[in-house]
Amino acid sequence: MDAINITSLTKKYDKILAVDKINLTIKKGEIFGLLGPNGAGKTTTLMMLSTLLKPTSGKATVNGFDVMREPAKVRESIGMVFQDPSSDEMLTGYENLKLHALMYDVPLKDINRKINDVLALVDLNERKKDIVKKYSGGMRRRMEIARGLLHQPQILFLDEPTLGLDPQTRERIWDYIENLAKNMNMTIILTTHYMEEAENLCDRIAIIDHGKIIALDSPANLKRALKGDTVCLKGKNLFIDRLRKLPFVKKVAKSDGFVQLTVENSAKNLQKLLETAGEVESVEVHSPDLNDVFLHYTGKEIREQEGDDMEQLRVFTRVRQSK
Repeated sequence: MDAINITSLTKKYDKILAVDKINLTIKKGEIFGLLGPNGAGKTTTLMMLSTLLKPTSGKATVNGFDVMREPAKVRESIGMVFQDPSSDEMLTGYENLKLHALMYDVPLKDINRKINDVLALVDLNERKKDIVKKYSGGMRRRMEIARGLLHQPQILFLDEPTLGLDPQTRERIWDYIENLAKNMNMTIILTTHYMEEAENLCDRIAIIDHGKIIALDSPANLKRALKGDTVCLKGKNLFIDRLRKLPFVKKVAKSDGFVQLTVENSAKNLQKLLETAGEVESVEVHSPDLNDVFLHYTGKEIREQEGDDMEQLRVFTRVRQSK
């Protein structure tokens, strides 16, 4: 049995189509990533799978339980770490975890042991008596992950798990996530708009944009599918139409004042490319990365589409009102 099965899952907010008939299967023990900009439908998908939002149409099962007909059983079998902090700042780390354990009916005789186990897992045992308000951003994120693990879920949902963290803390969180999947055979589904995070962590990635899954595979296969090197040209009066006609140019996209091309055998064809391009001011050649993959499928870089704080607030308000 797969961990998650999704068929034509759809969510509409009035006239806004947030998730558009997505189909997806996620294997047990997999680290799976939903990659896309803010507003693409990543968080909405997670909230439907965790039963916090009702789908407009379609079907999804989580651990074999239907999210519409068996929401209580779904919630018992999952852990959820939200993008926004949800712990009580005036309680200690230990008190937050104990409250969570009581809510999930963890046997009283097991609560202390389980709390100590998850705190050790995220290196917070020495700070468990401190109120959460005194925690750093990274410590608080780790504590939220510990809380999501306390009742030993089969699936852990992580919504932008390292958003706003410094690079060093982000890498530590990545280590915790990898250890969970490896040592506990836990299925982990995370949303992110960090290319490096998706590439380093995920066994497979679904690139989602405007509510649709537009590409799905392992990071390596997604990059390999571009079948060429990435060439970035910057200059005035570039002859884009001429570049498109070159037989070794497979894709042309404009972004951030430059032109990005997918080129077969760039070492052999670069001179011909530059002769055709026009007034080139600078050129950069590299092997494809996930940002190139996203640009290939959407025609835009992921950072161009990230919503501002007000848009995120509007999405959050719509979610709250729909409950």
